Amino acid sequence: MQDLDGITVVALEQAVAAPYASGRLADAGARVIKIERPEGDFARGYDSLVNGESAYFVWLNRGKESIRLDLKTPEDQALVGAMLEQADVFIQNLAPGAAARLGLGAAALLARHPRLICCSISGYGETGPYRDQKAYDLLIQAESGLCAINGTEDGAARVGVSVCDIAAGMTAFQAILQALFARERTGCGRAIEVSLFHAMADWMNVPYLQTRYGGKPPGRVGLKHPTIAPYGAYTCADGKAVLISIQNEREWVRLCSEVLGDAELARDPRFATNSLRVANRPALEQVVAPAFAALGREEMIERLTRARIAFGRLSDLYDLLSHPQNRLITVQTDAGEIEMLAPGAVVAGQAQQFRPVPALGAQDAALRAEFARKPATHAQR
Repeated sequence: MQDLDGITVVALEQAVAAPYASGRLADAGARVIKIERPEGDFARGYDSLVNGESAYFVWLNRGKESIRLDLKTPEDQALVGAMLEQADVFIQNLAPGAAARLGLGAAALLARHPRLICCSISGYGETGPYRDQKAYDLLIQAESGLCAINGTEDGAARVGVSVCDIAAGMTAFQAILQALFARERTGCGRAIEVSLFHAMADWMNVPYLQTRYGGKPPGRVGLKHPTIAPYGAYTCADGKAVLISIQNEREWVRLCSEVLGDAELARDPRFATNSLRVANRPALEQVVAPAFAALGREEMIERLTRARIAFGRLSDLYDLLSHPQNRLITVQTDAGEIEMLAPGAVVAGQAQQFRPVPALGAQDAALRAEFARKPATHAQR
């Protein structure tokens, strides 16, 4: 028995943010009915690199049931209504106001189904001057200020994964789990609003606070840290890079004596505190970088390990494919069995099972038959 066995989720979803949230619910054992437009979730066509399937879709949609519906037709609207009679959670990421126009707004649904948890995911939220502005991940990276701190001194850069979508999906997943727990106490559902902008803005609180109260917006510093030094990448004699992170003065002393071979450097007044090291970063780099350049990466890693200095190799994606710490899962798709990186959490004593990724409309007939004959008697669930 999985944690969310018995929980039914109806997800009127597409792209990344909402599928992320419903996908995590499916992983926990919930039944997730994914409603797709007749042509399918457009994330199915983002690429065809996973044996002909989309990497995004394979990642986010395992364990769901797929049904194609045209919600402009009364018949399919009635079918969704029958599904919601049986549902615990409804997730949608249509444009603001679109769900309400279909009779699927949170207020109307909660009036009919008081125990239902309704989660709406949008770009900027249901209110405010940007409510109707189209929002995709990179656009929100720019609007939220993320691009102002990501990149190098030469210019801004996109974070290489859909970080705003993922932030919104994670936020929605957390809020839905909280609502399910609250419902056990109160018997009541609730309406939840999540937006890409507000989820990412929450993650931006450290640079926000530094700027608002310190008057010091962090700059784009590439593989360095804006407020800690030394913290960044150094190229070794074999051309491979290693990152180090010095978090306190004890580590700084050990780095100087045991890695750089210069114990006196720790007492240099330019570098006596982290703030001074950040202020004098160019001079600091002239001391640290040559020591790394004199040794191969693995030899330098041996020194760092002995000195108990935190480090990380600068890996490329081929390195990730064979990383010794990888945990992998297998998922069945129409393209065959696919191996992918496992979710981050491990629960002691539980062997998690991952259900297949559905083909478009794979459960059309079964779901239409099931809910066409369901009487509307479950509204108070």
